[in-house]
Amino acid sequence: MLKRKIISALNEWYENTDKNPLIVKGLRQIGKTTVVKEFGKSKYKNCFILDFRLFPEYKDIFDGNFDIDRIASLINALPSTSKVITNSRVVPFETLFIFDEIQDCPNARSSLKYFKEDGRFDVICTGSFLGVKGYGEEETNRGVPVGFEEHLTMYSLDFEEFLWANNVDEETIKLIKEACDQKKEIPLFLHNMFSELIRKYIIVGGLPKAVELFVKTKDFKLIRRYLKNLIESYKSDFGTHLNKDKEIVINEIEKAKAIKVFDSIPAQLAKENKKFKYSLLGKSARNYNYIGTVNWLEDYGLIARCYNHSNIAEPIEMFKNEDEFKIYLCDIGLLSAMIEEESQFKIMMGDLGLGKGMIYENLIADAMYKNGKKLRYFSKDSGLEIDFITHLFNKLYIVEVKATNGKSKSASEVLKNSKYEVEDLLKISGSNIGFVEHKFTIPHYLAFYVFSK
Repeated sequence: MLKRKIISALNEWYENTDKNPLIVKGLRQIGKTTVVKEFGKSKYKNCFILDFRLFPEYKDIFDGNFDIDRIASLINALPSTSKVITNSRVVPFETLFIFDEIQDCPNARSSLKYFKEDGRFDVICTGSFLGVKGYGEEETNRGVPVGFEEHLTMYSLDFEEFLWANNVDEETIKLIKEACDQKKEIPLFLHNMFSELIRKYIIVGGLPKAVELFVKTKDFKLIRRYLKNLIESYKSDFGTHLNKDKEIVINEIEKAKAIKVFDSIPAQLAKENKKFKYSLLGKSARNYNYIGTVNWLEDYGLIARCYNHSNIAEPIEMFKNEDEFKIYLCDIGLLSAMIEEESQFKIMMGDLGLGKGMIYENLIADAMYKNGKKLRYFSKDSGLEIDFITHLFNKLYIVEVKATNGKSKSASEVLKNSKYEVEDLLKISGSNIGFVEHKFTIPHYLAFYVFSK
């Protein structure tokens, strides 16, 4: 199994003697079930998984009352396919129940309150962002157990996890982290090595199977084919909701709108002004027709909105403009798979022409998103634009992203203007580490580390 950072958070949850049932949420195909099953094997004597998508009949267990003895007895009687650990038995204080695809069984989620109050069994649920958030158009369950569950978000692999998968040893990774902390240049041979690896990560992304294919085959065409098929699989989910009978149904009108929005993202990002424009979806497209669609895609976990701010000052959220935003893909490999196939060679050569800006901006948005950073930018009609605004080292920073290198004209204007309450710039480019006064330059491959600060 690929080494994943989320294991540390799962261990923290396990060590809590007063733990709530845990919901691990995230985009489909990012490895939630695999990680939770391996965790169950490593920590428990007995472990059961109820996959409500594969075995919908398991939902019947939760149609009656929420008496834990009754539910536990029914789980104990399930066939061997539900046993993560061979010969598992339902034994109090020694058993983990995994409720997989929890969004398909709302009543199982309602039961979490009673598992918590009973206290004899640990429960981990996995589910999509959309399902956990609640995507039914009708009332479909007996209530969400507010205060009786804990949430943990899982993402596709970040660049450091990609390095682990490719057997880059911890000591080597530590060298570039220490150089970053000390603001010192990285030896050229290391800089070149990690620069090549980040370009490979741009193509492959962090979806587990794509990473495994890369480690095994190094075949970019095979990886691209997998990612494009996965994108089509995601599209088949678009417009999904639960009806009043707890059945998964597709709203075909909403599905068509979601596909239109999603397919437009590369073209939207390729514009000089990357603000998402509904007008590009068609002559009659308006924000009030599509804002629900954008919300759906964000709840599904495929996209992240980066909001424009009218000023750069504290408190920064006060200046957020909900109506102006850019849309980035939540995994850089998916964006790479959506552009022309010839781009892979260009990415590896470090030359993408006019498209290179959007690729590297999405790469940095990916790193920020996976570190829990809110995505913000600053843009004015005059043409002044800052790629990102964020907090780093307990201060407000503006962030400029360059595909290779280049001057940061907009950043210079902002920093010298006293009406903007910011004095620090993080420049992310193909260059080595550099530091001059309030300007900190890092290479693309260190974004995963800097944004963890």
